[in-house]
Amino acid sequence: MVGLIIGYIITGIVIGAVARLVLPGRQSIGMILTICLGIVGALVGGAVTRAILGDGHTIITFIVSIVVAAILVSLVAGGRSRSGAGRA
Repeated sequence: MVGLIIGYIITGIVIGAVARLVLPGRQSIGMILTICLGIVGALVGGAVTRAILGDGHTIITFIVSIVVAAILVSLVAGGRSRSGAGRA
């Protein structure tokens, strides 16, 4: 179980970077936050695919994790750009 979580964290670092690359335009968030969102995306994507499909679907888990992380990066970056738009 601990090895699985560590694997998701390491994968999350990669997923956060890939999720940021697949989004068009510039995101107004830092790399640390992107990595954290990638880790969350990896954990959620892993849990979802494991619950639905079971073990052994690495490629599908990776794709679902990227989609989840990209959604999270988009939501957080969009929220930050809107909140900072009115500042002088």
